Amino acid sequence: MSAFLLELFSEEIPARMQAKAASDLKRLVSDKLKEAGLTFEAADAYVTARRLTLHIAGLDGEQPDISEERRGPRADAPEKAIEGFLKGADVSRDQVEIREEKKGTFLYAVIEKKGRKTAEVLAEFLPDVIRNFPWPKSQRWGAKSLRWVRPLHSILCLMDGDVVAFDLGDGLSSGNVTRGHRFLAPDVFEVTNFADYKAKLEAAHVMLDPADRKALITEKAAKLAAEAGLTLLEDEGLLNEVVGLAEYPVVLMGEFDKDFLDVPQEALTSAMKSHQKYFSVVDADGTLANKFIFVSNMKAEDHGAKIIDGNQRVLRARLADTKFFWDQDLKHRLEDNLPKLNDIVFHAKLGTVGERVGRLVELSGYIAEKIGADIAQAKRAAELCKADLVSGMVGEFADLQGLMGKYYAEKQGEPAAVANAIAEHYSPKGPSDKCPSDPVSIAVALAEKLDTLVGFFGINEKPTGSKDPFALRRAALGIIRLIVENEIRVGLHDLAANAHLIHCNEYSARPIDDQLKINCNPCDVSHINIAIELLEFFEDRLKVHLKEQGVRHDLITAVFSLGGEDDLVRLLARVEALQSFLSTDDGANLLAGFKRAANILKAEEKKDGISYDGAVDGRLLSESAEKALYDSLMAIHAPVAEALAQEKYDLAMTHLATLRAPIDQFFEDVTVNSDDTDIRDNRLKLLTHIRTIMNGVANFSEIEG
Repeated sequence: MSAFLLELFSEEIPARMQAKAASDLKRLVSDKLKEAGLTFEAADAYVTARRLTLHIAGLDGEQPDISEERRGPRADAPEKAIEGFLKGADVSRDQVEIREEKKGTFLYAVIEKKGRKTAEVLAEFLPDVIRNFPWPKSQRWGAKSLRWVRPLHSILCLMDGDVVAFDLGDGLSSGNVTRGHRFLAPDVFEVTNFADYKAKLEAAHVMLDPADRKALITEKAAKLAAEAGLTLLEDEGLLNEVVGLAEYPVVLMGEFDKDFLDVPQEALTSAMKSHQKYFSVVDADGTLANKFIFVSNMKAEDHGAKIIDGNQRVLRARLADTKFFWDQDLKHRLEDNLPKLNDIVFHAKLGTVGERVGRLVELSGYIAEKIGADIAQAKRAAELCKADLVSGMVGEFADLQGLMGKYYAEKQGEPAAVANAIAEHYSPKGPSDKCPSDPVSIAVALAEKLDTLVGFFGINEKPTGSKDPFALRRAALGIIRLIVENEIRVGLHDLAANAHLIHCNEYSARPIDDQLKINCNPCDVSHINIAIELLEFFEDRLKVHLKEQGVRHDLITAVFSLGGEDDLVRLLARVEALQSFLSTDDGANLLAGFKRAANILKAEEKKDGISYDGAVDGRLLSESAEKALYDSLMAIHAPVAEALAQEKYDLAMTHLATLRAPIDQFFEDVTVNSDDTDIRDNRLKLLTHIRTIMNGVANFSEIEG
């Protein structure tokens, strides 16, 4: 078995592209080898800032020989047909066989293909792989034709120690040489195999494996922080980025002036992360310390003293800018920023951010009243929630929007509930994001997401397939979490209809010229239709949300399809009780009995062209089993209705469970389609009664099984 080594050496590859590039290289080469009939035991891809490497072990040394048999035309076929067959099979007339078959005499070509050396196959397809590599962004440099993420300098390509020779053009040919660290070991050196390659790279100050670099950085950073009595503020995204920046990571610690700690720590950590790729450290209380940890790509004789000093000076300038933004923003009140929001377009058909704030104020007040939150505080938070978008700090660090608004609100003396609502009105942003729990925060967060959904549904900008440019699915999931996790008793239909009404009123208040410019009236769709569309959308999102919790999607549909059920807390209580009930023998068997009754009714109603919804005539009940079923249905009718009214869904299911035995006995002893028409009709009405009383709890027709 053979071993293959490929290295593509270039200028620095952006860290965000490295992991996928390594995966793509492994996939592309592996697929080509498999297409060529070549097998291997293992393939491993590695990446650093300056090199993409692929090592394949246990690789076939050559392709297997192939014997292919191809049937041609009849032996007496026209000469042109035979010539075409011979040409396609690349054989001469004396190389074909004539065989007798049931359908006639046919020509056969037996084609023997000798397997090629693997090195030849590699040399043939690798130039195509390199030239068509799927970088997200690529470039040409100088007069060269090759497009690559950064200038490509050399190609190391070996199989069992020998160069797999190919010419890529533009002065690039495969060879057996590479280079080490850009500054610490820039000289060229030869390589014979993967072990030799890796060892020489280590000697040349290059850690090839990203996993090794990540482990080293994590360990050293945690150790430095602990030695200073601090804790590293974990940031997996930053860690992965830094791993891709240094081929020879050296972890160091610096510090900055304590005066900067007057600025909110999120602003400082954002400045250190986004601009300098520095890690923050905190004390035992979780408060930001005036130290930072960074990763250098250099080994210095002075143990990094000059490197630390240089990074401290750079950070000092960055933090000075951050403090300047903070100080300047504090010179104004949040409400002073509101006029500027009228100059920011939220969406061409949905107006400016300023107009949106007006809608949020009204909608937040409506929701606050519904959920028992302070109406004035909810409106105030909604009024100020977007004001930090035009602040200097958020202009520099967009990820701080909302949070900086909270700090500014606190500084100008706003109530804590208002300040927190400003910070939390975007939440929850995703499944792992914390969900607001304060009533004022809930009201504003719900309003923010409802306004988005209703607005874009109103202008027919709905998600399609995998495309969701306005993150409407995330907004819907956010609403679901806000309602369910806080057990808020509100009707989604009314919320959506009211939000749409606010949109319509805002649109009607615009000048006629502005209405004509956007050529879109959200009130072309009625409040009811928007609400119905959104309820269907919420149903789909709820299925996604509950899937990981093991809740069956058909049970959600069974409750949603009752109609009029838009209280998510009540809906999920029904679903939970239904799932628990169906997991029992009584539940499973009762569902089977319901399905049988429903199927008979469906068939007979279709055949007769009528519905058997009338009252059951007790005088026509002759069989003991149908009498027992009728008595059971009458006995539970009122208790089931009462249990549903009191939202005691487990109790309603318990009452339904009593129907299992009489339904089973009915189908065992009674023939529904009696020869007597009156008796048949009466028994079908009895089945309708089963369907009606069970569908009052959930639409059992939608349940699978």
